[in-house]
This record gives sequence, C-alpha cells and structure tokens, in this order.
Amino acid sequence: MVYNCLKYIRSFVYPTTCVLCGAEATRELDLCAPCRKALPLNTPCCRKCALPLPLDIPGGVCGSCLTTPPAYDLCIAPLRYQPPIDYLVRGFKFQQKLGLGKVLGELLWTELANRHLDRPELIVPVPLHPERLRQRGYNQALELSRLLSKRLQVQLDYRSCARIRTTPHQAALGKTGRVANVRGAFRLHQPLGVQHVALVDDVVTTAATVSELAAMMRRAGVEHIQVWAAARTP
Repeated sequence: MVYNCLKYIRSFVYPTTCVLCGAEATRELDLCAPCRKALPLNTPCCRKCALPLPLDIPGGVCGSCLTTPPAYDLCIAPLRYQPPIDYLVRGFKFQQKLGLGKVLGELLWTELANRHLDRPELIVPVPLHPERLRQRGYNQALELSRLLSKRLQVQLDYRSCARIRTTPHQAALGKTGRVANVRGAFRLHQPLGVQHVALVDDVVTTAATVSELAAMMRRAGVEHIQVWAAARTP
C-alpha cells in the first residue's frame, strides 16, 4: 500500500513523458495516447513470416512462404519498420537508449498477450558475436527477451546458442547476400531440451537470420519454433 501511494505521488512530481513527442505519457509505456494510436501496425501481413502486404490475400500467406516455407512455424511482428518505429529501434540498438527497448518490448508483449498463442517452453534471443557484443555493450535481442520472459513467465536461455563468426551488418546486404552472410554463423553448444522455442529479435528484415537459427534448431530436434520481433520491414 505504501509503495502504491509513493508511486501515485511520483507520477505527479515526475510525470512520464512520451519518448516520441515529449507530451505526458503513461508510465507503463512512455508513449502518449496520440503517438501510440499513430504507430504503423503491421497489418495486413503474411500470417507465416509477417511480411507486410498491401492488402489481404486469400489464405493470408505470401508467395515466398507458399513456394519455400520457412523453418519456423510463424513470425509475430506487430509493427512496421518505418517512422517512428525506425527511430525507436535505432536509438535502442545503436545509441544505448535502453528505455526505447522497453517501449518496443511492451508493444510486442501486448501483441503476444492478445494473440493467445501456444506458449513456448523457452525464449532464445538471436545471439551477437562476442566482438559485436563488446562494441555495443549489450545484445538488444536479449534485452527484449528479458522483458518477455518476465511478462510471460517463460524460461530464458541466452547461453546455449552462439554466433560463432562475425558477419557484416545485414542492413548493408541484399536478400541473397543476407542468406549467405548468416549461413553457418550459429552453433548450439548443447541441446535445448525442449520442443517449443520462441526466437526473439528486434527487427525481421528478410528473415535470413531467424531462418538460419530455426533450421539449426530443427536439426537439433526442436519441433515448434515461433519468431517474435518488434517490427518487420516492408
């Protein structure tokens, strides 16, 4: 009770401001109502890979997934990677603004809670190479995974899967280059010991990274794989 009173008083003394426009925001999300309403939702999208689509299509699956189904079961990415989501992601990923990651994580968690999906047994963040981790100081996918693990009460495993070679930034490559860039870039140090895993990343672009990880997990005996990301590129 005392904690709740202090929290209530603090909301007046130190009001939370929107990370996008600076207006007063809710302390739970750090976004004001107008900015949240204006976020670019990823709909319609492929119900398999979450690729943004210009309009709803019969069956809801894009042509690429029909011809070459991905190694994962489905991808959840509630937002489109365009303004202002690109600002939030870049600040979180490259400018050490971890508070922006909390906003992205809460938005992703809200989408997952509304979907009522089968709950995975394990959450695995897309790993960074140790060299990249030293440069950045943190793994943005792990930060998102910590929040989701806590909210969903699902075990987090960030040790079993590793990136074993450094690779150029995916953003600088085309689709074919991205697939080749991550081929053989990951390794499982030990069996995951579960049948249902959620892979977590900040943004899915061509899905080359998560596809490579999912294929590796399939070979290791994982039967069900979901991909969770805050955003998907158009």
